[in-house]
Amino acid sequence: MAGRRGALIVLEGVDRAGKSTQAGRLVAALSAAGRRAELLRFPERSTEIGKLLSSYLEKKSEVEDHSVHLLFSANRWEQVPLIKEKLSQGVTLVVDRYAFSGVAFTGAKELRLADAARRGEFGQERYEDRAFQERALHCFQQLMGDETVNWKIVDASKSIEDVHEEILALSEDAIRAAAQRPLGELWK
Repeated sequence: MAGRRGALIVLEGVDRAGKSTQAGRLVAALSAAGRRAELLRFPERSTEIGKLLSSYLEKKSEVEDHSVHLLFSANRWEQVPLIKEKLSQGVTLVVDRYAFSGVAFTGAKELRLADAARRGEFGQERYEDRAFQERALHCFQQLMGDETVNWKIVDASKSIEDVHEEILALSEDAIRAAAQRPLGELWK
């Protein structure tokens, strides 16, 4: 198994779809099964750029739309060396949001949105309103037509355990497939 690269598993979707819950459960399950797995979240709020984004998302500051898009992109770029290093070391990275959220959310300025809105803390951050999330969902659906990305759709309205089991099975397949391929360029 030495020398095999890790998989990059990205959980994307509208706000309050359960991405963070499932990402944490997936890392725990993979680790318990003896796989090297780590969690990344975007935006990565601990960096200087991430702190600016956090303030913006929490509605504590204003940033011009084009500038905020570039900040989200820069926040991902500053993590690329770490991502490549971990993947080349055989670590599977489970990522809570990545570049596709940036595209969908910028384009927007299969969980039903009513289900997401009922979940705790919906509406506390800048983009958590129903109309915006509907536009973001439409953008995600358009992105799914990109054949260079291996999209798997999971119905997030099922129970947490059922969603976890489905994501775990899909992830095991992705990890086996990634081990057979060289590390390519990242979508940023």
